[in-house]
Amino acid sequence: MLAFLTQRLLQIIPTLILVSMLIFGLQQLLPGDPALIMAGEERDPKVLEEIRQQYRLNEPIPVQYFYWMKGVLSGNLGESMRLKSSVASLVAEKLPVTLQLAGMAIIVALGIGIPAGIISAVKKDTAWDYGANIFALWGISTPNFWLGILMIFLFSVTLGWLPASGYVRLGEDWRASLATTVMPAFVLGNAIAAVLMRHTRSAMAASCRVTGSFCITRAPTPDLSRIDSPRFPDSTPLIQ
Repeated sequence: MLAFLTQRLLQIIPTLILVSMLIFGLQQLLPGDPALIMAGEERDPKVLEEIRQQYRLNEPIPVQYFYWMKGVLSGNLGESMRLKSSVASLVAEKLPVTLQLAGMAIIVALGIGIPAGIISAVKKDTAWDYGANIFALWGISTPNFWLGILMIFLFSVTLGWLPASGYVRLGEDWRASLATTVMPAFVLGNAIAAVLMRHTRSAMAASCRVTGSFCITRAPTPDLSRIDSPRFPDSTPLIQ
């Protein structure tokens, strides 16, 4: 198992390098000059030259990629042009809420998708099965932004149960934190739950076809004590 995970992790490295080269190359094809954007409206030639030297915009694209990759590997993700702060600090600031939302979305997906798939497989061709399939179709078909708007309108505007926006850290007030993240977590986990339901149902159905368990209602076992055993004459040998 450890060797398999190590092999998979090693396969990710060249994939990430190729993806980074592709994204960096496509970024160079975008119209416009970053130095002109950062220089503002005056666009002083001296300022433009300083910006190009600072960000190595005068260097060839492979050299720019080398310096960018060197900065990424050393933890320097660059500086935000709009906020004038390091990208690493911005990522670290938003990472807790991202991890919290991802964890809650996974819990929602597992808590809904797997039980619904099992029930759909066990109760095949029943109202439970049809209801689970309708839920899966609804979860896959409904756009996340539309479901989010509907939930805000229902639970925030109409009922007033949950806040429409904002975020409270989990360490400050866990109740307020859950109240601000439960709706987006459900929206994110809804589509994943629908996919999990379909996969679970298919896996359960395949297991039922192979092993005959779970989904097949077995006939009652007959009482063998009431069946008379065959009797043979003593003179008749059973084995010649």
